[in-house]
Amino acid sequence: MTTPRVSSQRPTFWAAIRGALAAAALGVALFAAAPPEAFAQAAAAPVAEAAAAPAEAAAAAAPAEAAAPAEEAKKEATLPEKVVDKGDVTWMMVSTLLVLLMIVPGLALFYGGLVRTKNMLSMLMGVTTVTVIGMICYVLWGYSLSFTTGSWPIGGDLFLGGFDRIGLKGLDATSLVATFSTGIYLPELVFVVFQMTFACITAALVLGGVAERMKFLGVCIFAVLWPLLSYYPMAHMVWWWPGPDSLAAASYQGDATTNGLIWGFGALDFAGGTVVHINAGVAALVGAIILGARSGYRNEPMAPHSLTLTYVGAGLLWVGWFGFNAGSNLESNYYSVLAMMNTLIATAAAGFSWILVEWVTRKHPSMLGMASGIVAGLVAVTPAAGFAGPIGALILGLVVSPICIIFCSIVKNALKYDDSLDAFGIHAVGGIVGAIGTGIVVSPALGGAGIVDYTTCFDSAGVIKASCDALAYDMGTQVMAQAKAVGVAIVWSAVASAIVFGLIKVIGQLRVSKEVEDEGLDITEHGERAYHP
Repeated sequence: MTTPRVSSQRPTFWAAIRGALAAAALGVALFAAAPPEAFAQAAAAPVAEAAAAPAEAAAAAAPAEAAAPAEEAKKEATLPEKVVDKGDVTWMMVSTLLVLLMIVPGLALFYGGLVRTKNMLSMLMGVTTVTVIGMICYVLWGYSLSFTTGSWPIGGDLFLGGFDRIGLKGLDATSLVATFSTGIYLPELVFVVFQMTFACITAALVLGGVAERMKFLGVCIFAVLWPLLSYYPMAHMVWWWPGPDSLAAASYQGDATTNGLIWGFGALDFAGGTVVHINAGVAALVGAIILGARSGYRNEPMAPHSLTLTYVGAGLLWVGWFGFNAGSNLESNYYSVLAMMNTLIATAAAGFSWILVEWVTRKHPSMLGMASGIVAGLVAVTPAAGFAGPIGALILGLVVSPICIIFCSIVKNALKYDDSLDAFGIHAVGGIVGAIGTGIVVSPALGGAGIVDYTTCFDSAGVIKASCDALAYDMGTQVMAQAKAVGVAIVWSAVASAIVFGLIKVIGQLRVSKEVEDEGLDITEHGERAYHP
């Protein structure tokens, strides 16, 4: 019964793909063509703490291009000794476990409570299966494509990494990666496992848009293909840079460096506003549109079957998010504490503002609203966690919930798409608010952390200084850089997701039959039930 439906949609699908690809090519060309001087911002932190810059995705300044006279000897920088701190290593291991807690069981229970009883186990299985497949793929090729130097015919190193770490080859006890402080390093393996959990939760978040109607085999195929086309490139574009020592030395010596496309814009993304939330939320919307609405959607009640489990899941997400945000500092210092504080206050503000809006407009502040507001606040503060001051984080939380409510209710009802668990309305929309808002709340005048200029870390003699200088902050420039990053993330995720979901549909593994959907995916796909009479 699936084949005729797929055949009848194929011409429209491929026409959409051609149009999306053309739009993506045009968008990337326009973004890449922007004058680099306008976005030459470096990684962020106050001057006094410049040697411990806070951002996982702070933007790197292009090295100075003014060439020294030919007869002048090339300046040589003296790099600091590489130091590995046991406290940092311990914190990163704990952070990795906290992010895993977010997924299994946090996200699984949060999503599971929101679906109907007959689909509870299918949601638990979907989230967990995407996670275990994601871990396998990340070790085999995901890490290498995200965090190594690429040399592709188109884009070179801008869009995707290379094959130096395929199967983690060459990685051993001596392999180190840079943090955001000059001279401070981590064992590469702890960075791998930490980033691996990010790849897993991003793909799992997408399932919220396609819940209760996607085949389990289709979920498995998605878990392999979508990160390959969307997550790994986005992680490389946003987070790939040479590290503080190499960037500072290259600037001093006049050498060239490479970085991801979005990093080069000067965009700030502390823990994944673009890479995780916009990426996953847009994919969820694309998947929901290609699958079509659930049977009986808008005509039958589809209330969450257990808000108790959703509440438990939301609480686990909040606890685990401290690993997500504070862990993204890669070090255990002031900025990890700042990220922790911001993750508390932004989330509290968003939870309160969500139920306040419900109280005013619907006369009933709901538990579902509180849980949704908590997640919206976590999403919004993610890109700003180590950049905003506590008051800036508070404002982000207060602002994000009303905007998400508009998209989860008014916009969704008007456009009639079935984003089952509001993955787009909360993650994509909240991620956009947070990503653009980061460009504002990073301002030192507003209590933000400011931006470090890593190109100033060496003195005239080529010796590393005690602290780097702060970059002059310009709100218009920074907000424009954030907007460019958001634009690329939306276009890239939309095109990649359309290709992946479209391919799964063409091979007949996307959507279950109406009979299976009516009976429920638990018994039909997995032969089990979550609850017994």
